[in-house]
Amino acid sequence: MTAEVVTPYATRVLAANPGPMTLDGTNTWILRAPESSRAVVVDPGPMLEEHLRAVLEAVAPATVDLVLLTHGHFDHSEGAAWFAAQANCPVRSVDPAFRIPTDHAHGLAEGDVIGADGLRIEVLPTPGHTMDSVCFWLPDDGSLLTGDTVLGRGTSVVAHPDGALGPYLESLESLRAFANSPAGVERLLPGHGPVIEDPGAVLSFYLNHRRERLAQVREAVAHGHKTAEAVVAHVYADVDPILWPAAERSVRAQLDYLNG
Repeated sequence: MTAEVVTPYATRVLAANPGPMTLDGTNTWILRAPESSRAVVVDPGPMLEEHLRAVLEAVAPATVDLVLLTHGHFDHSEGAAWFAAQANCPVRSVDPAFRIPTDHAHGLAEGDVIGADGLRIEVLPTPGHTMDSVCFWLPDDGSLLTGDTVLGRGTSVVAHPDGALGPYLESLESLRAFANSPAGVERLLPGHGPVIEDPGAVLSFYLNHRRERLAQVREAVAHGHKTAEAVVAHVYADVDPILWPAAERSVRAQLDYLNG
């Protein structure tokens, strides 16, 4: 759990929670402007005290101004309350359930700008993986933190019923347009997996993959596979069955989209 300096503004501490859905583990991101003594921590991760203390040690001697959550899944958020108590800082998230203090008036919304001693973070809502998903843009660094909206390896799940395919496709389209704009997106810093150095190409792949899967689901239904379980067995026959429960969530989202 050593800290890895990825860019002048972003340091990663990898949580020891590897698995089929978390890949190598959850990436906790420490954001700080060069030479600054104030930091923002994104996605403290699961409630693994050794990991959370490693994040605190990586921040020191700087102080943590704020914790941000890309979304509420426990592998990103479970340790947030403990970490915030140790760092004596608030937590901001789209979902009020994770905000600290609990009556915190400031969630995360489009157009929000968060600053910390030379660090500028812009909030980009990206619902779909979950409806509370957001990305964080660092314009001075060229980095976009994507949470689980885009992973560093493979593709993400539309986490039905918390997520929905229509908004997810719209979010991917928006992110691709942003990545291909003059904004200067140099890399994606995902919630799991390695850094992505070709954002536009990966986002195009994500969109094409989703559309191909949707066509496969539509064809499966036309051939009589009516339930999510039956569609998964048909469409994901070449995928490790350990991933079928996650695939079923995406298929349920696809079926809702087709029936909508």
